[in-house]
Amino acid sequence: MSEATLIDRYQSYRARRFLKYERTYAHSLPSWRTQRRRRLLVVGLGLTFAVMAVVSVLCASGIRSAALAWLPATALFFTLWVMLQIVSGRQGDAPLAILDEYELAQRNSARSIGLTLTQYLMLLPIGYLIFGSVFTDGGTDTDMAYAGGLMAITVLLIGGCAPAMILGWTRPDPEA
Repeated sequence: MSEATLIDRYQSYRARRFLKYERTYAHSLPSWRTQRRRRLLVVGLGLTFAVMAVVSVLCASGIRSAALAWLPATALFFTLWVMLQIVSGRQGDAPLAILDEYELAQRNSARSIGLTLTQYLMLLPIGYLIFGSVFTDGGTDTDMAYAGGLMAITVLLIGGCAPAMILGWTRPDPEA
């Protein structure tokens, strides 16, 4: 029998850590574990992402005070994200050893959609920054760089949260 590789040991550590946190939060937010409530969290995250996208476009338009709306949107994002992770059992980023075949297939499908979403949406801030640098004679406009950064962060958050959002939306209510 061969010794466990570094990757095997890391995966084993991830599984143990996942199970530890699962035990810690297994009874947290019990009334939010229904599909209806999880969907509210997903809609809330979607609205938060919409606010972040609008803020980035407003910053690109030169409205610097719009950046102030980013702070409450970020605070709301973290609150909703942590709640969704807790009530959905973090199935979107669960280690391989924790999931059965059906859960693994669901997770992998949701991750694939999240990656595709990230790749396509990332074309927006990339295009904005590339074409913006051409039209501003070298791209020295700090508003453009700041807005492009906000756009990129928003897209990465959307793509990173998409698997958990998809699973939170589609999974049925837990059995009693």
